[in-house]
Amino acid sequence: MNLHIWEEDFLFRQFLQSSLYSPERVALMSNPISSKVIGIIGVGHLGKKHLVNVLNHPTAICAGFYDIDSSISKKVAKDTGVYATQSLEEIIEKSDALIIAVPTLDHFSVGKACLEAGKDLFIEKPLCLTLKEADDLVKQAKRQNVILQVGHVERLNPAVLTLKREKIPLEPDYIETHRLAPYRVRGTEVPVVLDLMIHDLDVILSLVKSPVKSVAATGVSIMTNSVDIANARIRFKNGCVANITSSRVAKDYVRKLRLFERDIYITIDFLKGLTEVYKVLDADIENPEALLTAPLERNGHHRQIVYEKPKQEKVNALQMELINFVEAIEGKSEPIVSGEDGREALRLALLIQEKIEKDL
Repeated sequence: MNLHIWEEDFLFRQFLQSSLYSPERVALMSNPISSKVIGIIGVGHLGKKHLVNVLNHPTAICAGFYDIDSSISKKVAKDTGVYATQSLEEIIEKSDALIIAVPTLDHFSVGKACLEAGKDLFIEKPLCLTLKEADDLVKQAKRQNVILQVGHVERLNPAVLTLKREKIPLEPDYIETHRLAPYRVRGTEVPVVLDLMIHDLDVILSLVKSPVKSVAATGVSIMTNSVDIANARIRFKNGCVANITSSRVAKDYVRKLRLFERDIYITIDFLKGLTEVYKVLDADIENPEALLTAPLERNGHHRQIVYEKPKQEKVNALQMELINFVEAIEGKSEPIVSGEDGREALRLALLIQEKIEKDL
């Protein structure tokens, strides 16, 4: 067996054992306590996790799942006890809402089928392969008056949530990100810009409240026929500049963002869910939250550098996505990442990819 396949299977079993999942949860499907019946389309790496999260949701009911690969369907059905439908049409018919975790190439066709049936839809990132496809899905969701939510999971990373909870006034002048990963076949059906970089594009767009002014980008192919390493420099109309590097040819995983603005420097480690804040304050200002202070003299003024490490809350981002999706369906909240948000991240990613292709 391929080492990565074995590792993924082992991790899935651990995920099942460590979750609130139990066979008794499956029995709830015959005695529903909620009108929200959710089906899963695609039970690969992420789809299996979505399936377990639906089983563990306190009110949602799992309609079952569908995967085009019958061998995967049989295995997941055996591991979870969940019904594997025989067709895409069957899972759509059985569900009030659907979660799509299929390869990006199939996002549009599968998503369109769900929306045309009037189903609320959660679709993994990127929303689609082209802007036209994304626009079609967004318009279809509006016509049907249903939810379209996109799985940009880093919005719910503990480090990002901490940044919002601390209510730090964010007016970034410069942002830099590094997202590196060892090579794996999964995800390589699309360029690294759509596979990895788009995570950071979505986060940056949520932090910088300004239209994009210009984009410069470059990239190279190393392991595939597509772009495997990419760098983009984005200038926003408000003057903020973002420098973004993504690679799927690296020894170790790295997922970091650094944000700079007047008197503030913030670092985010997505892997650790860690936020660290450095502030420049007047020397006479006391900060009980500070872990470390250092004197600073600037232009004749006595100031201090204050280091803070806000308390991190342990959260399961995928579970929070599902909770938000169900609440959005019920009209209790808005999707954290709407179809329009997903479309904007895709638009910027495609612009970067276009710049890279012109440079090759």
